[in-house]
Amino acid sequence: MTPSDIRAAAIALAARRLSGTQGPLLADAQAPQTPDDALAIQQAVSGLLNDAIGGWKCGLPDNDKIVAAPIYATTIHTAAPCPVWLRDGAVRVEPELAFVFDGGLPLRAEPYTAAEIRAAITRVHLALELIDSRYQPLPKPPFLQSLADGLVNQGLLLGPQVERDAAFAANVLGLVLNQGEREETLAGVHPAGDPLAPLYWLQGFLAERGEAILPGQVVITGSYAGVLTLAPDSEVTLRYGELGQLSACFSAR
Repeated sequence: MTPSDIRAAAIALAARRLSGTQGPLLADAQAPQTPDDALAIQQAVSGLLNDAIGGWKCGLPDNDKIVAAPIYATTIHTAAPCPVWLRDGAVRVEPELAFVFDGGLPLRAEPYTAAEIRAAITRVHLALELIDSRYQPLPKPPFLQSLADGLVNQGLLLGPQVERDAAFAANVLGLVLNQGEREETLAGVHPAGDPLAPLYWLQGFLAERGEAILPGQVVITGSYAGVLTLAPDSEVTLRYGELGQLSACFSAR
């Protein structure tokens, strides 16, 4: 892709992100053909938004699928009501653990060990990733278009801090969701098995690109139960096994 095509694609996606609108897939010369194309568009969107990168979502790569996208600082929330873009009157979230690096992981020549990365995690919080796409639901976006758009992220709700070592070991989490008369029990399983494994990968991936996990950034590594659909303007509680409970309420942006 040419720089002008990358910028044109980024302008379209950034405008939709800011306005909460959805549109057609990127077409013709503006459609990413490779992971590098998609990441270049993603990076260009970040440059247009005038917003700091407050964290990252990531997952283990699957063949040629790179699972990494920024979470913008102004979209990370800690209080209710949490503002979200609604689709068909509903909120879409993914239950996650959020790993906070108060001191960051500065770039250096020597690779970080897993133990060093774990030691740099100062806090772990229960969290809900806020889900939205800048594309219309149909046709389903190809992966590279989704990667260019930030992998359906519209922000993050940080819940209570939990015990760090217990969170590190949380490969499985029994989830209990309550909202109004709805009560649902979910067998939560981390998609990577080890909730820290994608984080180790992300640090190396960013370092190869000359980027670092910066002080204060938060990293999420995968949903324990896919996407959950919730009602706005109604308190919801979600228990994460023995780790703790998150309470939230969402309002339309």
